Amino acid sequence: MSFKALLNTILGLLALCIAIIWVKRKRPLGPLPPGPQPKPIVGNIADLPPPGVQDWMHWLKHKDLYGPISSVTVMGQTLIILNDIWTASELLRKRASLYSSRPHMVFASEMVGWGHALSMQPYTERFKAYRKLLKPYFGSERAVSQYAPLQEVEAHRFLWRVLKDQDNLTQHIQTEAGAVILKITYGYRVEPHKQDLLVNLANVALEQFSIASTPGTWLVDILPALKYVPAWFPGAGFKRTAQEWRKDLEEVAKKPYALVQQRIENGKYEPSFLSDIFKLNGIPSSGSEEELVARWTTASLYGGGSDTTVSSVGTFFLAMALNLEVQHKAQDEIDRVIGPGRLPTSADRNRLPYVNAVVKEVFRWHPVVPMGVPHMSTADDTYNGYYIPKGSLLMPNIWAMAHDPALYHDPMAFKPERFLEIDGRGPETDPHSFVFGFGRRICPGRILADSTVWLSVAKSLAVFEISKPIENGVEVDVKPEFQPGVISHPVPYKLQVTPRSAAHAELILMVEQEHPWEHGDGSELQKVPY
Repeated sequence: MSFKALLNTILGLLALCIAIIWVKRKRPLGPLPPGPQPKPIVGNIADLPPPGVQDWMHWLKHKDLYGPISSVTVMGQTLIILNDIWTASELLRKRASLYSSRPHMVFASEMVGWGHALSMQPYTERFKAYRKLLKPYFGSERAVSQYAPLQEVEAHRFLWRVLKDQDNLTQHIQTEAGAVILKITYGYRVEPHKQDLLVNLANVALEQFSIASTPGTWLVDILPALKYVPAWFPGAGFKRTAQEWRKDLEEVAKKPYALVQQRIENGKYEPSFLSDIFKLNGIPSSGSEEELVARWTTASLYGGGSDTTVSSVGTFFLAMALNLEVQHKAQDEIDRVIGPGRLPTSADRNRLPYVNAVVKEVFRWHPVVPMGVPHMSTADDTYNGYYIPKGSLLMPNIWAMAHDPALYHDPMAFKPERFLEIDGRGPETDPHSFVFGFGRRICPGRILADSTVWLSVAKSLAVFEISKPIENGVEVDVKPEFQPGVISHPVPYKLQVTPRSAAHAELILMVEQEHPWEHGDGSELQKVPY
């Protein structure tokens, strides 16, 4: 096909899209929520967040300009921005029957393949099947408590890795989070002393998901016809990106699934979420709906149970270096309640209210998913006189809620005391009520993630002093900066992490005697065909 013919085809498809949008228009039930004036045909395309900008800060400007609910429309697609907790709760919780679906994002869902993941599933029978599989294992504190011994061992091993090599703190956090969730889901043991193959693959895929699923990032989500442009065509680099990312995602979803299947077929049963499914229901036939549900429910757990941990624990270390008085208050509580000679365990959680408050403040100070994952309306609706058309994308600005002065005094400061009752003043809103999502789309791995974060925080506080780095005798400044994307992590930083004393260092090293290292499963995984 010649360049001119291809260009004419693209322009024709664009005209067809515009015609379809025009024909499908119907009389609205009222005005859309307020927002910037749209341009003819393209609407508010110029009002979307520029690349590389924190979208939660971009959309927060709407709150001052238009109020707690606002909207933009791009090529006929309406985006509703929810900038306070009351509006989000009314729509996404109380009207969950209308607002529990997900949009079909052409780039992330279709081209890369994330459409099979739980977080991107529309509200269908398949979505319900995913959640049904997860509930007995992750749906309550009692169900999650069975994983406490594993979490405690891996948190202790995390301390050991940091003690031996504090320069790779983020890698150690990823290893701990991966060790917990991969053992639970696949019975997979990570490599104890080097970067693990599967942890690396999964983290790369999650980084790609964060970029792929940010609304407004990819033109093909606005003009779906662009997906038919050949990959070699100038400007079609997004297609080549999608192809590469799809390969990475398929490897993460299929390879560990094939490992568990191979083990079962060889008579080697390793307890795990997936092996239990196989044991109860048999191994699904290739290409069946049962296989798809089992594979993607399991693969989805890594994002729900791991990346939350990685972002939050990374945020915790950053916050402690910037707030030494908070760190020392938490350490004083641990020393008083736990005493010397042992580390905090899950059983100690209710006895450590200030440490609990530190964890809550970590979740509030920088939510892992600052703009949430968009919900989609499945019917026309009205709210406070505003019209919300069927098919609208509702975007809850969780960061804005977590920093709303109406909910939190001095919201930019890191103050765990806000969650304690002090001088007759009651605690402020628990961020657990919104940072993990809303209604029927609340994160199913939230209880596991919360308990893993708590153990990492409590054990780290018990044994480490966390501070800004010293270079050439001078303290280096560290700034609290965070990366854009659906899943947001701290911008890479350097800290100084040292044991509080020789006795604390010895306490960390005891893990080698109490829980000897195991061989990782990376080499076995590498040989598995998928």
